[in-house]
Amino acid sequence: MSPLIRLFASFIALMMAMGIGRFALTPQLPHLISEGQIDLTTAGLVAAANYLGYFIGAVDAMFARRPAQVRHRLLGGLWLCVLLTLASFWAHGFSSHLLLRFGTGVASAWVLVMITALSQPLAAAIGRPRLGALVFAGPGLGIFLTGMLALGSNLLGQGSSTLWLTYAVVALILLLAIVRILPQPPVTAAVASVATSGSQGVGRLGVIYALYGVGYIIPATFLSQMANAQFQGQWQADLFWPCFGLAAATGVVLVSLRRQNANTTRQWLTATLWMQAAGVFACLSGNAAGLALGVMLCGTPFLACMQLVMQRSRELAPHATQRNAGLLTACFAVGQLSGPLLAALSSHLHGDLQPALMFAGTGLLIAGGLLLGPLRTARALCASGGAPTARH
Repeated sequence: MSPLIRLFASFIALMMAMGIGRFALTPQLPHLISEGQIDLTTAGLVAAANYLGYFIGAVDAMFARRPAQVRHRLLGGLWLCVLLTLASFWAHGFSSHLLLRFGTGVASAWVLVMITALSQPLAAAIGRPRLGALVFAGPGLGIFLTGMLALGSNLLGQGSSTLWLTYAVVALILLLAIVRILPQPPVTAAVASVATSGSQGVGRLGVIYALYGVGYIIPATFLSQMANAQFQGQWQADLFWPCFGLAAATGVVLVSLRRQNANTTRQWLTATLWMQAAGVFACLSGNAAGLALGVMLCGTPFLACMQLVMQRSRELAPHATQRNAGLLTACFAVGQLSGPLLAALSSHLHGDLQPALMFAGTGLLIAGGLLLGPLRTARALCASGGAPTARH
């Protein structure tokens, strides 16, 4: 099977597992709230359950050593995304949605970690690393797809159950199209150890990724609900989420065109984190212009940040792709889990998401700042004639 076909299958896998399996909750929140199934506070708890599952799935994926374990988690995650989305058709109320979102969190983490571990070395092996980077545009187009399906469903006057069923059918079609052409794990087990010289850098990257998880997840989870509140349920509100996904896919393409080396990875990562911070602060206005600006400034760097973090991880420890992908995804999930809990607390105590958005934007600023210290150190070493170490 051609490596290019397997990379395309990886793209579709992330499009389905992340765009539908993971992020389908966002365009559904206005429905679930208006139908009285949940309120804004419990919506934060449902989202938190999804990210708790994501954390558990990421930690579990770190310990998948044998090829069969990798394969089973990849296929199991994809099938679970389909089946749990279908089960949401019959779900009603807080408890059922909480359990189902927990399950899709586990499943989507399995898919993300395994696809990252399989697709990126495959792209490097054929000398096409940019194609490996473009795999991360899959979730963006998945978000665009779910957003457009939500728009069509809402124009037809359909409720949340019909939309869950639509998502499940589309996910099944995508899965059946790629199940036989997905990347295969290598016959030999992956090297599990991380080079000592890169371990400190990976640890710092984990902190940055956790802060990013807190920062992006609040607008990413509640964007549709904020737009719905602004437009009083009119169809224009449904445009914000697909535009977010389209911007995210575009950001991945733009970042993949950069000159690829360690310094540019770090510089671009800093820029994308701060760009997203500006987008979060723009959402504080609550008006249509602020939300539209938030879509562009939060959406464009959303998946690009993910791509750049994984690229930086490979630069620090190139022989531990799967382990570090799992470790970083777990850190990311911890941040994501904190975000909806902050949103629930903010809604309960303040009546809106303003304090949570302030916290999220500040976390993104700090994450970008953590990348500046090592950069200055590296420049100083170069100026003095020494070589910067991989620790930074």
